[in-house]
Amino acid sequence: MTEPIPQPAGPGDRPPPARFAYDAHTWKEIAHLLTNLPVAVVGFVYTMTVLSTGVGLTVTVIGLPLLALGLMGARQLGRMERARARAMLGVRVDEPSPLPWRSSGGFWPGLWQAVKDPVGWRTFLFALIRLPWGVLTFTVTLTGLFVLWPVLAFVVRAMADVDRAMVRGLLSPSDELERRIAELESDRGVVVDTAAADLRRIERDLHDGAQARLVNLAMGLGLAKEKLLEDPDAAASMVEEAHGEVKLALQELRDLARGIHPAVLTDRGLDAALSSVAARCTVPVAVTVDLAERPAPAIEGIAYFTVSELLQNVSKHSRARSATVEVWRSDNRLFLQVRDDGVGGASLDGGTGIRGLADRLGAVDGLFVVDSPEGGPTTVTAELPWRDRSGTPAGKAPGKEASTRGRR
Repeated sequence: MTEPIPQPAGPGDRPPPARFAYDAHTWKEIAHLLTNLPVAVVGFVYTMTVLSTGVGLTVTVIGLPLLALGLMGARQLGRMERARARAMLGVRVDEPSPLPWRSSGGFWPGLWQAVKDPVGWRTFLFALIRLPWGVLTFTVTLTGLFVLWPVLAFVVRAMADVDRAMVRGLLSPSDELERRIAELESDRGVVVDTAAADLRRIERDLHDGAQARLVNLAMGLGLAKEKLLEDPDAAASMVEEAHGEVKLALQELRDLARGIHPAVLTDRGLDAALSSVAARCTVPVAVTVDLAERPAPAIEGIAYFTVSELLQNVSKHSRARSATVEVWRSDNRLFLQVRDDGVGGASLDGGTGIRGLADRLGAVDGLFVVDSPEGGPTTVTAELPWRDRSGTPAGKAPGKEASTRGRR
C-alpha cells in the first residue's frame, strides 16, 4: 500500500474552545508562547549573521556558498519550528520538498538553486518577524500568569492563533506545484529503474534461452554439413535434431515477445489479452472487462502486466480455488481488481513483486491497494489514470460509474 498523502491544515487542527478552567491545550499554548522568545532570539541572531556575512561577502568567491549554506541551515530552523508548532499547537504543516541536487546539473546550478530557495528565504522572514512577536508573547503570557489569570486562556488562544497563522503562512511548502515537482522527480527515478530492470531481464532471457539454442543450432548444422556426403543418415538425424531446436527457439522467442508486449493485446485489447492470461492460470479465473473504448497503449500495457503479475501470484502463493478479474472505467480513471479465495496474507512488504507493481503504478499517478487478511480472501485494487488512444488525459466520459469502495 502506498504511503498516505499528507493533508493540508484544516478544521482538524483547531483546538477545543478556550475555557476559564485551563486544559492541556491551554497549557501547551502557554508553554509555546513562553518559549517563543528564546527560540526567536536564536533564529534572529542566525538570520542576521548569515545575511550580513553572506550578502556582505557576495563580492568575493565565498559569499554565495556561505549564503547557500545559511539558507540550507534556515531549512533546519524551519523544520524545528514546524515540529514545535506540531507538538504544542497541533498545527499540521507538510515538510517542504528537499532541494533537487541530482537534477541541478552541477555545482554552480545547484548552488544557485540553494541561493534562490524560497523555503529558506521565507524562514529568514519568519525569524525576523518572530523576534518582536516573541518579546510580546513572552511578556504578555508571563505577566498574565500573575495578573490576567481569569482571562489568560482567551488571551493565550488569540496569540496562539496568530502563531498558527504565521507557521502556516511562512513555513508551509511553497505551493502544490512544488510538491508535485518533487513527486515527479521521484516517479521519474522509479520509471528509469524499472526500465533498466526490464532491459536486464530481456538481455538475460535472450542470452540464457534463445541465443544459446541458436548457437547450438548453428554448431549442429555445421556438423551436419560436414557429414552430408560421408554419412547422409547421421546428417539427416542431425538436421532433424536441429529442426527441433528451431521450434524450441521460436517458442522461447514468442514467450519473450509476449513478456515484452503480447500481440493479442495490440490486436484485440485488454479483454482478449486478460482472458489469455487467465487461461494460463492454475486456478479458474472469471474475467470481466467493461470498457466502452480502449485506453492509451501505455496505460493498457501497464494494466495488462499488473493483472498478469497478480495472477501469477495467485497461481504460486494463494492456494486459491477460484479468482476473478474485473476491469472498469469510472470518470477519468481505469480500475483493476483481482480477487481470490486463497489463504491471504499478501502485503506490500511481502516481496519485491507486489512492491514493484505499486512503484510502477505510482510512477504514472496510479494507486495500488492490497486487502489480504490472514485466511483470505485477497483483494487487490489498482487505479490508473485514463488516457485515450491519442495519449491525452480524458475528462469525464460515460463509463461504469462505480467507485473502488463499491466494487470491493
